[in-house]
Amino acid sequence: MSERNLILATGTTVPWKPMLYFFPTMPIFFIFSWFFVLQSAERPSFLHHSSLVIPAPQKLRPLALVKNETGSHVGIDPSVKNRSVLSDEEEETEDPQEMSNLVAGAGCPTDNRTAILKVYMYDLPPEFHFGLLDWKAGGGDTGRKVWPDIQGKVPSYPGGLNMQHSIEYWLTLDLLYSEFASSMEGRSAVRVLNSSEADVVFVPFFSSLSYNRFSKVSSNQKKITNAVLQDKLVEFLMKSDEWKRSGGRDHIVPAHHPNSMLSARMKLWPAMFILSDFGRYPPNIANIDKDIIAPYKHVVKRFVGDESGFRSRSTLLYFQGAIHRKAVRHPSLTPKKYTPFFHLSGLLFDMQGGFIRQKLFNLLKNEKDVHFSFGSVQRDGIKRAMQGMHSSKFCLNIAGDTPSSNRLFDAIASHCVPVIISDDIELPYEDVLNYSKFCIFVRTSDALKKSFLINYIRGIGEEEWTRMWGRLKEVAGFYEFQYPSKEGDAVQMIWQTIAHKVPAMRRKIHKSRRFSHTKRTADSEPFQFRHESL
Repeated sequence: MSERNLILATGTTVPWKPMLYFFPTMPIFFIFSWFFVLQSAERPSFLHHSSLVIPAPQKLRPLALVKNETGSHVGIDPSVKNRSVLSDEEEETEDPQEMSNLVAGAGCPTDNRTAILKVYMYDLPPEFHFGLLDWKAGGGDTGRKVWPDIQGKVPSYPGGLNMQHSIEYWLTLDLLYSEFASSMEGRSAVRVLNSSEADVVFVPFFSSLSYNRFSKVSSNQKKITNAVLQDKLVEFLMKSDEWKRSGGRDHIVPAHHPNSMLSARMKLWPAMFILSDFGRYPPNIANIDKDIIAPYKHVVKRFVGDESGFRSRSTLLYFQGAIHRKAVRHPSLTPKKYTPFFHLSGLLFDMQGGFIRQKLFNLLKNEKDVHFSFGSVQRDGIKRAMQGMHSSKFCLNIAGDTPSSNRLFDAIASHCVPVIISDDIELPYEDVLNYSKFCIFVRTSDALKKSFLINYIRGIGEEEWTRMWGRLKEVAGFYEFQYPSKEGDAVQMIWQTIAHKVPAMRRKIHKSRRFSHTKRTADSEPFQFRHESL
């Protein structure tokens, strides 16, 4: 039988069989094209993290006046320098004395990192912050109804694993403290009461605590409290003059827990997020170009007076944690509310983390000087983990259901040299700290090769380990959260990291306003062509 052909209007004869493959594929291409159009519409384009360039920090505006404890205004001397950030040249030095001087605040050679960041903080109702800690607002002026009197008693934050994502709590306390601090020496940020004077706008929502405590529906609720608070926050911000003025680009939104702000993040994407990593964010919502990676608060106690040394740490390599990863579950969302990217990325990280940990366990379980076991915070788990890290030379940090974990910062606090097996991890302060000086990085593909990891670790001698151990002791203070905050601690380092983002953020705001006058004119009167002579 002769082959049938299609005759087009032009008279061209086309074989009919290839057309059977052509038409079924058209809807697939159509769907994918619209997917990418919708993803990019009115949002930043997809970015590859490695291609992003962060501009050099520029000097910020002079510090505005702030109130002291008596209510009167006092000027802050703009010459007061914040010296806790290390310059690139200083970090490269191998001189331990020079490093110690930098940590102690002996000076930073450039002026463009020394200006104090001016922060406007919303007076959100207590239900968004200290009310989540069961603090009850008292009488008095408006400020006292919103904020606790931290000069008297500071509401405590719940302990255990809750503490690891408590970043927003410490930053909020620091801004409140800046209003009555006797000195600005060593400070990186101060609260201003006029938003027009501010470099950035801080949103004091304890989002991680909200997720941890209120992400499940109780018997008498129709909607999850955590979701209700996010809806209220988005509504408040969208109506505020501060958000409208910048489109949210100068806003700081803490969302350190990977599951916090699940619904709000999709609406607040122009803001600068404070995150633990990018594991559950699409790159058009969060990326290293605009957002901040902050350290976890370590749950083990910092090793003070550590004189242990290489020979007294009997365990070569230490890991305690979940080996068999459980399925990703997010009780704050019903299945209908899952975003495809979030659900898929969380599932992939969880599967990958489970496979890697199980594989490494099988490779290392018979090594006599390796501790690799299951552990949790239950039954003195934190205390046992601290003791194990204090007696170990190296501590494994393996990607789990997200690229980062609190385990890395527990290791730093314990001066146990971290061995990081997480190809996609982003680290805090990496623009000023060279982690290769006190951490070991191993690609996942290499770590899973038989005998590779253990042979590599055994090949690191006492001299090299001691050098890294010494550097760990020098930088450990950069990961310490405390109240009141001190120069060079985690709170001040986070503020400085934010300050480094301000010039690029300000550039975006200015660029977005280029045609604001033209738009106002076009909206108010008929368009007329105007010729202006040169």
